[in-house]
Amino acid sequence: MAVKRVKPPLKDPSGKGIIRRKVKPIVKKSQTGPIFDRLTVVWVQGNGVPFNTTGFFARAFSNGRLVQTASFDRFGVVRFNNIRTLTNRTFVLRVFNAFGVQFRVRVIPAGVETFAIIG
Repeated sequence: MAVKRVKPPLKDPSGKGIIRRKVKPIVKKSQTGPIFDRLTVVWVQGNGVPFNTTGFFARAFSNGRLVQTASFDRFGVVRFNNIRTLTNRTFVLRVFNAFGVQFRVRVIPAGVETFAIIG
């Protein structure tokens, strides 16, 4: 036979008042820096679904000079390991397919850590 557990009363045994439980406040840590430490670009459709970008690659230029070339994964994401975030300068991003045909050109402003190419 199961025994029913009895909860202790919230009243003070002397009958003077209610025993209050102390609840520790939840302290949220505020984000002080960027979440991504390298520039990350996502290529998505208009509805937010990423393209299958197998074989695509992107080139980042700054002041007309090539900074880095990086390949997309199949989920529409490319990560530039040589470009730290938050970016401190403007970049021109050129996206190519596996055959070298240029698909998109976008300008990434200074002060970002991620960028989305829509469409």
